[in-house]
Amino acid sequence: MLTQLRKIRRQLLGERRFSNYLLYALGEIVLVVVGILIAVAINNHYQAKATQAKAQVYLAGLKSEFLDNKQKLAVLIDVNNSNLASARALTELINQPLDQVDEVHFSRLLMQALNNDVAYNPNNSLLTEMMNSGSLKDIEPARLRHLLTNWLANLEDIAKQEQDLKLQREYLIDFFRDSDTRFKTVLQQAGALPTGADESIHSPVKSNLHLLQSPAFENNLLMFILTSEATEENHYQPLMENINTILALIDEFLES
Repeated sequence: MLTQLRKIRRQLLGERRFSNYLLYALGEIVLVVVGILIAVAINNHYQAKATQAKAQVYLAGLKSEFLDNKQKLAVLIDVNNSNLASARALTELINQPLDQVDEVHFSRLLMQALNNDVAYNPNNSLLTEMMNSGSLKDIEPARLRHLLTNWLANLEDIAKQEQDLKLQREYLIDFFRDSDTRFKTVLQQAGALPTGADESIHSPVKSNLHLLQSPAFENNLLMFILTSEATEENHYQPLMENINTILALIDEFLES
């Protein structure tokens, strides 16, 4: 087509028919522009398909990550609820006369409430890579992109809350650093002493029940309970809802 136009152009120039020459020249320009536009459209089409294919690969990887993160969070929620249940049970002992409190039960509740620290450690390797490479901008829909963008910020808030909970837990443990308490009694009665560490198991047991009459112990126990509840209700449960929403949006995109 272009070769034919060039022949016509030379012929028109030779015949000095400038008006027709300009018409054919314009047609030649239009043809070139149309060709460029078609090439750009084809290139954009293939780029869009490549971007979509890459997004699908990323989302499949994110789905695996967030399924793993969901499982980790579910386990952590169970641990926190177990700690919380034991701490609440300890508050019930405070209102009882000491001669009616079973020391073994008291020690076991203490171990169950304080033995397990609570810290969420999700896998964010792929999401971090996407953020650093700028690939997150290719993720659709916008709501999913927004949730993924805010994910790391939410984790920072949760880490601060967990640090506060850890501090309240340590305040309770500090009561067993005093000379009028004996943590070994707790370990013995809770069955938590390592092998070979219970040589004096038949010696008189020093009671820790007087802690139940300590206002300071009660205050710290209640602070621990309130912080555990806040961690569950204000952080872990909303985070679980976000994970479920993220997974649902990923599935919706992959299925489409």
